[in-house]
Formats: sequence, structure tokens, C-alpha cells
Amino acid sequence: MTGSRTSWQLEYGTAELPDFAPGAPPPAAPAPAERPSVTAARSPITHLRYVAVAGPNYTRSVGFAEGIWGLYRTAADSDVSYFGAVGSTEPYVLRVRRADEPRTDLISFGGRSVAAIDELAQRLARDGYRLLAEPGPSAEPGGGYALRFFDLDGRIVEVTHGTATKTARALEPGESVPGRLSHVVVNSENADRLITFYRAYLGLRISDWLTDRMVFLRCGTDHHSLAITRTNKTLLNHISFEMRGIDEYMRGAGRLIGHGHEQLWGPGRHGPGNNTFAYFADPDHNVVEYTTALELIEDEDAWTPRIWPADGDGRDQWGTGGLGDDLFALRAAQHSDPGLWVPTPI
Repeated sequence: MTGSRTSWQLEYGTAELPDFAPGAPPPAAPAPAERPSVTAARSPITHLRYVAVAGPNYTRSVGFAEGIWGLYRTAADSDVSYFGAVGSTEPYVLRVRRADEPRTDLISFGGRSVAAIDELAQRLARDGYRLLAEPGPSAEPGGGYALRFFDLDGRIVEVTHGTATKTARALEPGESVPGRLSHVVVNSENADRLITFYRAYLGLRISDWLTDRMVFLRCGTDHHSLAITRTNKTLLNHISFEMRGIDEYMRGAGRLIGHGHEQLWGPGRHGPGNNTFAYFADPDHNVVEYTTALELIEDEDAWTPRIWPADGDGRDQWGTGGLGDDLFALRAAQHSDPGLWVPTPI
């Protein structure tokens, strides 16, 4: 980024994290023990459901999510709000909770069946992983049968089956609000072990790499529902929401800018996933993304993971997004998530 320094740079400085620094390709992986389609059929999860965050700016965060970002509240009390997306039948795709400091409460996936959740719980417990409780009925809006456990980094993962659905509708042309939750990205100091964990226990498949810095994992036909970035801090990287199309994606980004929310990076188009990107920050400095046109993988066994470079088409196929200085400045100022290994109160 050239010219005068933005408010983000003035507040956080210009130090960059090495998220997109060039690196050697990942080592060649051994031939998979089974076809990806077999792994997919055995996976205990079907899709990404919602992400739950918490922080001290609760009132502002609720106003941002509902009044500016384009979600709407489906349930709430004085300390927590649940937000649905117009085009999603999930009862909510984002949960925002009041807390003393920012943290990621949990990442939730849809479960394939009650039996699959019970089997997952047994495997995790047998192998020494910590369950927050035995699987059983969920007290969250929408109900269902749920299991919560800590992943290798100490973040809480939830798997739920049988959740009640809400009414959804198709987005209208020009309607610049999210249709659904697209994906979530996490930063990890133990990325290699974390990748192995999600592949072994949740049956995620590798779609692509960005050098050796970032891996894109799928649990359905979307190119990625979860991505893991190798960094020196363990925390949320960003939450991404799918827009109707390019026009609506640009209109949404324009609305955020018009409300005084500076774009941290974008607009541009990633190489891995072929999706557009426009990054912003919510009042608790969680990075959120508008995206659209994420690549689909319809044939599990025909897909071969690619290794993308950290610059050029790997970074931004359009070449319009800029250097991302504001995004890197924010990340450099952040600390590892204080909620790791700490149960969420709800």
C-alpha cells in the first residue's frame, strides 16, 4: 500500500506476519490409504454450521453483524445473540457473546448422524482427547444431538446432528447481504499436527496448498470449509460469508466502506478456491470476509491438490487487492486466543 498511512497502520504499525511469504512446497505426501470418496463417506461431518465469537464490544458487535454486515438475529438474550443468513436454513451461522476479552468460543459442524457422533466421541476419548461433555441433547437454539471437544490447539469444536432448520430464500439480484457462511480459517503454531487431526478424526480432505503456509480442507463440495495457516500465534484468522454474486459482493463491500469500515485487503480474487475476497474487521477486531464464487469439487477422486505460489495468481488473480498492509498490521498486533483450553460458558 502506498500513500498516507491508514488508521489501521497508525494504530497497529506496519509489521507483517509471514502468512503469504514465499516458502518451499510442502513435502510430498504418501499415497492416501483410501480414495477421497471413501474418506468422505466415512466422515462424521457434513458441513460447516456456525462460528461463535465473544468479546467486550458486545453491543457494537451485534449492531455491526445485524445492521451493517447483513445478518439478522434469530435468537438473543442480554449477553448472547444468534444470527442467521437469508439464504441458509441453519438456525444461525454466527453467535456473538459478551465477554471480558476477545476469544473464539467454538467452530460448529453438522454431524452425519447420532451414531457417527457417538463413534467420534468414543475415538477421541480412546485416543486421549478431551471432551467437554458426553454427547447428548444441545441446549442451544435449534437443539439437536451434540458433541463438543478440544482440538489439538485447544479450540472448541462442536458437531451437531438433527438441528431444527429455519426458513430460507434465494437472494434477489442486487441484494448485498450474505446468503450463508462460507468457511473459517484458523492460525496455528502446530499446523502440521492440526491438519493431521482434522483429517484423521473429522475426515476432511486436502483441496490445495498455498506454498507450505496454508492448507485448504473440505468436508463437502465446497473447495474449503476450513483452512489452517502456519503462524507464530494460535487464533482465529477470519470468518467468510458467501454473497449472491460479484455485483452483490462489490455492493456489500461498498456499504461497509460507506459506514466507515476500512477494507483491510481487497477487492481481489484468490488462487486457491478461485473465490473473491474483501476483508474487514468487526468491533472486536475479528476479521470477516465477503466472498463469492468459491470453487466446487464435485468428484472427490478426480481432484488433485495443487500448490499455489505466495504471490501473483496465488495471492490475487485480479491484482487489485493491494498489499494487505492493514490486515497484516492487525494480525501482528493480535495475541494468541485466550480462550484456548477454556470451556465456553454456553
